[in-house]
Amino acid sequence: MPAQVIKRRSRGFICINAHPEGCRLNVAQQIATIKAAKPERSAGMRSALVIGASTGYGLASRIAAAWGFGAGTIGVFFERPPEGSKTATAGYYNTAAFHEFAQRDNLPAGSINGDAFSNDCKRQTIELIRRDFGQIDLVIYSLASPRRTHPDTGEVFNSALKPVGAPFTSRTIELDAEKVVPVTLEPASEREIADTVAVMGGDDWNRWIEALLEADLLAEGARTVAYSYIGPAITWPIYKDGTIGQAKHDLDVTAYRLNSRLSSTISGRACISVNKAVVTQASAAIPVVPLYLSLLPLALRARKLDEGPIEQMGRLFFDHLIAGAAEDVDDAGRIRLDDRELRADVQADVSMLWPNVTTENLRAITAFGDFQRDFRRLFGFEVDGVDYDAPLETDVKC
Repeated sequence: MPAQVIKRRSRGFICINAHPEGCRLNVAQQIATIKAAKPERSAGMRSALVIGASTGYGLASRIAAAWGFGAGTIGVFFERPPEGSKTATAGYYNTAAFHEFAQRDNLPAGSINGDAFSNDCKRQTIELIRRDFGQIDLVIYSLASPRRTHPDTGEVFNSALKPVGAPFTSRTIELDAEKVVPVTLEPASEREIADTVAVMGGDDWNRWIEALLEADLLAEGARTVAYSYIGPAITWPIYKDGTIGQAKHDLDVTAYRLNSRLSSTISGRACISVNKAVVTQASAAIPVVPLYLSLLPLALRARKLDEGPIEQMGRLFFDHLIAGAAEDVDDAGRIRLDDRELRADVQADVSMLWPNVTTENLRAITAFGDFQRDFRRLFGFEVDGVDYDAPLETDVKC
């Protein structure tokens, strides 16, 4: 296609296009962050499989494995390629940039673009690993999807963001209108709870690990980590105690079961990493969370504690997954990267400001402007150093 100028297009709050160069620079900046944080010696990881590898924590994990350890990486994701004058999705451009930089730095990289829930995607991934990578030392499960088609029955499950047991009323930001408004969510039905667990719980993670074990593609001592979130009490009715929380509980149970399975077969380990709240396409859609994410950074920055996905993954990989790292988990066996977010003084600041935010003072007393910018950066827009008036090729090969 001829080069074209890419300006941000939105439907409501959501960006419906992406900027290739902005995405490319985002990836380059994350690589630089990991290289700067890398310890003198980082060993013990030759290859890593990241399921959900194109954005957010999954992309940051793939970058940490590759440039933090020199590991060969396999990424699994579901992204739309460019078509005619339409841009690809941001995750597609992120992956194209990842491959460009990995090739430059002689880091093995392979990718599968498909439905990670499907049996066919698992078969393709297994064939790629067997052909080009040998056995895997680390499997990261970072899949975020609103729906799942069961690989055996074809039944479609749709997740729901709802409280359980009783209605929940709180405050949120109406993102299109930039208004602070009350929101009431009705409780989920039993079917909605079950569907959310089917999409976001541990069944698919378990299927991936069992498929890799059966194919003899997990190295001795291999680890697998799935990502989760708990959050503060102010969000619990919609998150920890809601439908998502039910799914995360199922993920915890799966981790316990997988840990027993891996330890007895390959001396391996399975665990959950509870990560910090960050701006993502998924988090922006959860009621209450945009307001919380407009307040949290202020409290963290005041104490020089704020982290994005790449800084969080630097901590995970260099403090917890590096060879010889001491096991540092909570009573439930989970790695807690949300320790800074949940500090009492940080949450006290959030709770103090929460009831005082109005539409009129939204930008004055919160970091809502930063929330908007961070969201748009996910799509490659408002990235420093990009000339958004320059035409560029959108048909980038991934």
